[in-house]
Amino acid sequence: MPKLILVRHGQSQWNLENRFTGWWDVDLTPQGVAEAMAAGALLKAKGVLPTYAFTSLQTRAIRTLHLALEAAGRLWIPEVKDWRLNERHYGGLTGLNKAETAAKHGDDQVKIWRRSFDIPPPVLEAGSEFDLASDPRYAGIAIPNTESLKLTIERVLPYWESAILPVLASGETVIIAAHGNSLRALVKHLSGISDADITDLEIPTGQPIIYDFDGAAPVGTRYYLKDA
Repeated sequence: MPKLILVRHGQSQWNLENRFTGWWDVDLTPQGVAEAMAAGALLKAKGVLPTYAFTSLQTRAIRTLHLALEAAGRLWIPEVKDWRLNERHYGGLTGLNKAETAAKHGDDQVKIWRRSFDIPPPVLEAGSEFDLASDPRYAGIAIPNTESLKLTIERVLPYWESAILPVLASGETVIIAAHGNSLRALVKHLSGISDADITDLEIPTGQPIIYDFDGAAPVGTRYYLKDA
C-alpha cells in the first residue's frame, strides 16, 4: 500500500531565535540536523522507504530531506523542488522576534496573525531587507507580500492535486519535506479538519507523519511513524 510521508524541517536558526521566518532562507541548527537524521533513521528502522521526494525551495527543508534520505539509504530517489511547498509568507513580521512582537502588539493580535485561518499579517514593504525580488530562485514567480493559512492552502493544494497526488496514486511512496504551514495545509485537506480546528494543529519538527493510500485516496487516519 503506497504511503505519504510528511516531515517538517528540523529546527532552524530562526526557530531557535524565536523569529518569524516565512520565505526567508534560514539554515538548520545542529539540533535540526540531528532531527532530520533521526527522521531518516526511523524511516529505515520501520521499513517505510520513500521512492519519490518533494520539497520546497528553502534550504532548511531541502537539507532536512537530504539528511533524512541519506540516513534512510535513499538519497538516490527522484526529487522535485517547488516554491508552492514553501512556508507561509509572514509579510511584515518576517525577521521579528515573536516575544517582542507580542509585547508591542499584544498576545491576542499576534495569535491572530499566527493562527487565524484567513487573516494575514501586515504586508512586507517592497525594498525591505527581507524583500526577495532579486532572489534568483523566485525569478518569474509572483512572490507574495503576506499570506494567511487560507492563502497558503490556495497555492499548496493545486500543486498537490496536479503534481504530487498522481505520483502517489501510481504506487510510489512519497516523502514531502516542507514547513509547518505548508504541511498544515495538506493535513487540513487530507484529514478533513475544519477552518476553526486547524488553528490548534501543530506540526512538530522532524517527526514523520504517515498517511496510507489506496490509489488516490487516503485510508484511515494519519499517524506518527514513531507510534506505528
